Amino acid sequence: MIVAQITDTHIVRPGERLYNRIDTADFLARAVAEINRLEPLPDVTVVTGDLVDTGAPAEYANLRELVAPLRMPVYVIPGNHDDRTALRAAFGGDGYLPEVGFLQFAVEQFPMRLIGLDTTIPGDHRGSLCAERLAWLDRTLAARPQVPTMVLMHHPPFVTGIDFMDRFGLDNAAGFAEVIARHPQVERILAGHLHRAIDRRFAGTVAGTAPSTAHQINLNLNPEGPLRFMFEPAGYQLHLCQDDGGVVTHTAVFGDWPGPYRFRAE
Repeated sequence: MIVAQITDTHIVRPGERLYNRIDTADFLARAVAEINRLEPLPDVTVVTGDLVDTGAPAEYANLRELVAPLRMPVYVIPGNHDDRTALRAAFGGDGYLPEVGFLQFAVEQFPMRLIGLDTTIPGDHRGSLCAERLAWLDRTLAARPQVPTMVLMHHPPFVTGIDFMDRFGLDNAAGFAEVIARHPQVERILAGHLHRAIDRRFAGTVAGTAPSTAHQINLNLNPEGPLRFMFEPAGYQLHLCQDDGGVVTHTAVFGDWPGPYRFRAE
């Protein structure tokens, strides 16, 4: 099984550019085309939050049109730029999102179980996993302890060293770690928010973030460093779920690159 992960798409209204500079719709269209060309085709694509930029219904309508060409099922979770009500209205008809409450779900029909978490706080860029959300996660993991599982969330559960973004991180990473540590079937935690590929061992598993399909956050590990974005190559991740339950993650970038070429001339 192959899981494609895209994140931080930040779609705006048709014809607009993010910060008057970034054509996020064009970037996402290129990512969709790239994923559709992969051989073998991924079994699913997950989108780990900040789907749109302001949470407006028109942005979600634009997003739906952009991801519609994907040739596999698509599952989305909210990020700090998303609005639960508008997101639910746009994607609720797909059948996996709950009709009320937090936008959390479990996808059961694949060899790798997918659990989506809602870490959003309305009106706040920080993330949260309150007691109610953690209890739901604990119950959901306990229901199928033998099935290898991926947990999807927007805010990564670890400090990254990019100080400005860490100020808007997850507020209860310790409580989340306690839950994850009780369930060794969690093979990988997939997150976004950082607009970069970053990995860390966490609570007996591996947690990581994927690059944005559009702009990347400038890599600055100086304390109190300013927040800037870069037009580094946009990307996505492919998570190869192996027969023994393990997961191998590949970070890919998309663009017009020369090749591929044979190593030996014919």
